[in-house]
Amino acid sequence: MDYNQVFRERTKNFSVLVIKSLSSLPYSDDVSIIRKQIIRSSTSVAANYRAVSRARSEKEKFAKLCIVVEEIDETQLWLEIIEELEYLSPEKMIHLKSECEELVKVMTKYKYKLSQV
Repeated sequence: MDYNQVFRERTKNFSVLVIKSLSSLPYSDDVSIIRKQIIRSSTSVAANYRAVSRARSEKEKFAKLCIVVEEIDETQLWLEIIEELEYLSPEKMIHLKSECEELVKVMTKYKYKLSQV
């Protein structure tokens, strides 16, 4: 199994899910700011993970993976804020938070593994 391809797809699908989940929210200043921030961080996860799989060296791979971990953690923060503000239904939040948590765990473990090389 090609795990790089699996997680390239998974991170992209997660960012698409975030965008779709938030696109139906009505406009307000606070929603606009939060939507922009979480879309930026979730798409950065996908873009930087693609860069991880194309890295030219282990140092470059590790540096990009550090960005992935930072951005998925930020995405997790925005999801917590969205949940506390009750902007999305609990049903939508469960799926988003679950996938985000899994990505946090996998990327953190991968980063740790690369740091040991």
